[in-house]
This record gives sequence, structure tokens and C-alpha cells, in this order.
Amino acid sequence: MKQPSALSALVEALRALPGVGPKSAQRMAYHLMQHDRDGAEKLGRSLLFATEHLQHCEKCNTFTEAQICEVCLDEERDPTLLCVVETPADQIMLEQTMTYRGLYFVLMGRLSPLDGIGPKEIHFDRLVRRASDGVVKEVVLATNFTNEGEATAHYLGQTLKARGLAVTRLARGVPVGGELEYVDAGTIARAMLDRRSM
Repeated sequence: MKQPSALSALVEALRALPGVGPKSAQRMAYHLMQHDRDGAEKLGRSLLFATEHLQHCEKCNTFTEAQICEVCLDEERDPTLLCVVETPADQIMLEQTMTYRGLYFVLMGRLSPLDGIGPKEIHFDRLVRRASDGVVKEVVLATNFTNEGEATAHYLGQTLKARGLAVTRLARGVPVGGELEYVDAGTIARAMLDRRSM
């Protein structure tokens, strides 16, 4: 039996979400249509509202409803510090730590040549302009510790250092509350190499 075209279109749209394959998308679509039509309508309205109202901040490239986001407008932040993150979700996680009071630049991705993602796709030129504005003194590279994140940090670090900026990288190590027997060898090795005096 062939499913209705409207349902097929919904399933295909749900597959655009990360980690959602054909079966999961189909389950979600059937759930929304069978059990939660109000939720489906709310989801549709929210997606439409977001696509119509969200844009990238002119300064840091994160999502905002205005030309410049609240963080960039906050005069209590230290404009000499610029933290580079891969995604707005990473920025939110750093904000939740309440340990960083500088500004941000959100790449909206990471270098991945095999996937066709190069410097242009991560807004590299905008980052260089922002970091070279004469105000920024230190760039904190807070990309993820994946192969792509490490490659991105290396590429950005080399380029920004060549422009005379101080470049730092988030430390790596054992998570708070983590027990060594459950931590992977690479993390333990990095924690040992990055140890500091007490």
C-alpha cells in the first residue's frame, strides 16, 4: 500500500533531522498524525516562525532575532577575548558554566574536506576580520575534540597566530566526577600531558 503523498512529504522532512533515518521519521510522522495533531501544528508553526525570524548575528554569527545578538551587545563582557565554537549549542554550554565573560564567534560547523566543508563554509573570513579588529587580544579555540574539531582548531590557530593574536585551546582531561577506569586512554593521556602544578 502506498502512503498518502502528504505523509510521505512529512516523513522526508523529518529525515532532515540529525540521526533520524527512514524508520524513525516514519514513526514520528505516524505518532504526530495519530496521537498529537495539536503538537504537529505547534511544531509546524514553531518551525515556520523560526525560519522567518531567526538570522545570524552580524558580529558573532550565532542565531538571533535582531541584527546583533544579546551577548555581543552586552557591554559588561570582555571584548578582548573571543571564543570560537562550532555551534550555537556549544556556545550555550559554555555560557552555562558561567566561567567565560568574553565574546564569541560561532563557526556553524567544522572543517571536513571529505564532506566538502572548507574555510568558506565555516565563515573563516568573517572570523579573521572579527579577530583582527584591533580589540581582540586572545582567541580561545573551543572546537570539539573530534578529528574534524582538532583539524579546525589547528587550521584556525596557525592562521590567527600569524596575525599576531594570542591563541589558546580549551584544556582536555578527565571529566569532573569521572573515574579513571571508565575514561578512554586518549583522554587520560591528554590529561597527563596537560597536567599543571598545584
